Amino acid sequence: MTIRVRRAAEADLPELVELLRLLFTLEADFRFDPERQRRGLVAMLADPARRLVLAVEAGGAVIGMATGQLLVSTAEGGPACVVEDVVVAATWRGQGLGGRMLDQVAAWARDRGATRLQLVADRENEPALRFYDRRGWRRTRLVALHRGL
Repeated sequence: MTIRVRRAAEADLPELVELLRLLFTLEADFRFDPERQRRGLVAMLADPARRLVLAVEAGGAVIGMATGQLLVSTAEGGPACVVEDVVVAATWRGQGLGGRMLDQVAAWARDRGATRLQLVADRENEPALRFYDRRGWRRTRLVALHRGL
């Protein structure tokens, strides 16, 4: 079976939303709301110059996804990329798909002048933290904060 990582398309939205449902079961800070997640994905797909949505496809089904967004970092003096939504369906984990997606996000960001990737992960999601550790990500002393508006 051919497995490929590609840019997601609007036709992938139902499967991408379901992958976000899976991801949000692992992240205590987020509440799954399919309409909100769909709106967010539509907005990301509408701005391909600054936002990337990747889909992993196997046998015609989307089994993984990752997103990246550019922002201006004053620390970097230029673009940085926020990586979000890295998720692979449970039965497909351990086959290097997450790493392939991260490599493609990194290449996309580098091509746009970014000099840093950053992400947040649930501190209790040890499998994800070990995955990022193995891929050379460094834990920082920063604390992620958010506030609703």
